[in-house]
Amino acid sequence: MSGGSVDGDLADTRKTGRSRTDRQPDMRRVVYRETHSSRAAVATVAAVLVMGLAGYGLLESAVHAIGQPAWLIEPQLAAERIVALPAGLPLLLLGAGGAVLAVVGLFFLLNAVLPGRRARHVLNGTGISSAVVVDDEVIASALARSARLAANVTPEQVMVVVSRRQVIVNVRPTSGVPVAEAAVLAAVQNELSGMSLVPLPDVRVNISTVGVIGA
Repeated sequence: MSGGSVDGDLADTRKTGRSRTDRQPDMRRVVYRETHSSRAAVATVAAVLVMGLAGYGLLESAVHAIGQPAWLIEPQLAAERIVALPAGLPLLLLGAGGAVLAVVGLFFLLNAVLPGRRARHVLNGTGISSAVVVDDEVIASALARSARLAANVTPEQVMVVVSRRQVIVNVRPTSGVPVAEAAVLAAVQNELSGMSLVPLPDVRVNISTVGVIGA
């Protein structure tokens, strides 16, 4: 009887461990979805453009096959003009068209290659079945408050920019009142350590040389 009870406990433990392990990849997918932008809209636009061009080409080919006049331009004539480029077109128009095509192509290429991260960070220390994602604007607000208190300035004199790998704190001191850069840096780093962000960004403090006239 005791052996059967031990075996049952071991089985329950294994099931619990497997269930936690199974939930971990699911939570990772959720966090990834919350911290990265979806490419569905860009993929839909690209698919619509390709389908539109293919449909138009098929329509012109069908109209040409039954001996009817082309809707816009004959396929053979269009191919001949493309081969003859840049003849027949002003250089300014050709350059503008090429620039537009290059920008559109670069837009789709960057969306396909870059990770597309959102302005968000993940708080570390959460369990397997939970995660906390915070907007960078909220983080910047908290860091600006710490920097303001350390520098003894008004909220309008502090601006914080939070990116994935770096936090930039810009402080405009009050005229005649020096600001200790080390104190501001320590206050911001202490606030960041309490947040336990993933990844943890580096901090850079910029003290302006132009002061603000106090009220």
